[in-house]
Amino acid sequence: MRRLPSLNGIRAFEAAARLGGFAAAAEELHVSPAAVSRLVRLLEERLGVPLFDRAPNRLLLTPAGAHFHPGLTQMLDRLSALTDEVRELAGAQVVTLGVGPTFAIRWLIPRLGGLQRALPGVELRITTGGETVPFSEAWSAGVRLGEGEWPGLEATPLFPADLLPVMSPALAARLTEPGELARQNLLRVAHGPEDWGLWSRAAGLPALRAHGPVFEYYGQALQAALDGLGVAMGIRPYVDDDLAAGRLVAPFPLAVPKGKGWYLVYRPSRLAEPGFLAFRDWLLGEAQGIVQPSTFAGSAHSGQRLRTTSPAGS
Repeated sequence: MRRLPSLNGIRAFEAAARLGGFAAAAEELHVSPAAVSRLVRLLEERLGVPLFDRAPNRLLLTPAGAHFHPGLTQMLDRLSALTDEVRELAGAQVVTLGVGPTFAIRWLIPRLGGLQRALPGVELRITTGGETVPFSEAWSAGVRLGEGEWPGLEATPLFPADLLPVMSPALAARLTEPGELARQNLLRVAHGPEDWGLWSRAAGLPALRAHGPVFEYYGQALQAALDGLGVAMGIRPYVDDDLAAGRLVAPFPLAVPKGKGWYLVYRPSRLAEPGFLAFRDWLLGEAQGIVQPSTFAGSAHSGQRLRTTSPAGS
């Protein structure tokens, strides 16, 4: 008889180790950080050895945890792939997509109703991806922000990543010119420290020095802007729906290229899967409305363009 620990504990530990913390693991597993911590504790008790060294604002793998983690990731990836293979034998077409949490919440999830209507035979599974998460063999594809080059992966362009300041309607009503931004609470994103400088240079302004709160994700900064905390540097397509609905306002409609674009990335072998091809075509169709340079008046595109690799087979 196999003596195996709880699968929930295994999943909680593997996600926390892979993503670097209980909060990120909780977001992927759709539970609370406290629940992830509790599951990991129970797993450690079952194994009789600590897996994490818990310090204030830091979570480090112990030697035992570092030994345990890689094999678990491979095991869970294989289990996921095997499950998909069995479901496909039963007629279900499963597509697993690795995306960052902000992309999923701000752009993809609001469009899933259309996906279900267009492709009722395709089951989409969304898992945590993004720039800092390695591409998993269990994924059908991922959505990445970059320059279009990922070794071993096909990269199909979706839309450009343009930058423009956004804020609540109440705050926008008090501003009349871009220079007034220097006196506002400028919200920052940890992995986009260059954003405010890129935009201010294109606007012909002295370099804007952002001193507002720092957020880990664009989505957090945009929520703070929605709540009136300050001005966020919006990145497309994250802000498109909020701008169209009037929840956010871009009073200075200068859209500046970030120098990167959004791509659908996948192994070439996935092109043999009908379910993936149908999903890819649907996703490209949804992206068509914003694949061209920014539709905001006064766009400051300076000749930087996305690679225009045509989707294979289209």
